Amino acid sequence: MMHVTDFSMDLFSLKGKNAIVTGGNSGLGQAFSVALAKGGANVMTVSIADDYGETKQWVESCGVDYRYVHGDITADGVCARVVKECVESWGSIDILINSAGICINVEDVTQFERKDWDKMAAVNLTAVFEMTHEACKYMTRQKSGKIINIASIYSFLGGKWSPAYAATKHGIVGLTKTMCDELAEFNIQVNAIAPGYFATKLTEKTRNDEKRNAEILSHIPANRWGMTSDLMGACIYLSSDASNYVNGTVLTVDGGYLMR
Repeated sequence: MMHVTDFSMDLFSLKGKNAIVTGGNSGLGQAFSVALAKGGANVMTVSIADDYGETKQWVESCGVDYRYVHGDITADGVCARVVKECVESWGSIDILINSAGICINVEDVTQFERKDWDKMAAVNLTAVFEMTHEACKYMTRQKSGKIINIASIYSFLGGKWSPAYAATKHGIVGLTKTMCDELAEFNIQVNAIAPGYFATKLTEKTRNDEKRNAEILSHIPANRWGMTSDLMGACIYLSSDASNYVNGTVLTVDGGYLMR
């Protein structure tokens, strides 16, 4: 066992680690990809987007390897293919960040249609299970691994006008706890990050709505929207050996939103 005098900042290093980030080419996922690269990890992103934008440039500027897989993680066999490609390319999968998520058709529950429910559940929850399922086939043999699921402040709130989003994000917390309970014996840590309101392309319309923007800011003690860079420290911590005894937790990064 490590003594307090043995603690080193090197525990935060991700050098030599191999990571997969779903939805890792835009928004919050891009911040996670760059954070891992800055920590020293090789990064593979998977997305339905046709290109990887600036992610490749930013990741490779950190002196690590970058790979991109084009694919729909809700389609049969894609999750298995992505994980296999990571292991065949680099020899292991050490970090999995389940970042891909969608929120469509924000409507009253009486208007919200089953097709939208099914699509959101497939991306936000079922694909998270599937990616974790495939990654753990290798992590259990390695007897090591870090899995970070992306929850939300709406994992703890009712989520008016977005029944599928709130329900799937509640489900992410439950899945995180279940996976922790099962995988801890294999030295695999499963945790979640719950972002609050962040300034991304997806929230641009809300931020430009003067009334709604003021309502949100009045509920955030920090009095500002989060920047994607605000998530990078949490990502590095939960991906590193510094968090080896942190398991099954949900780390909220919301500027204090849930405190009001």
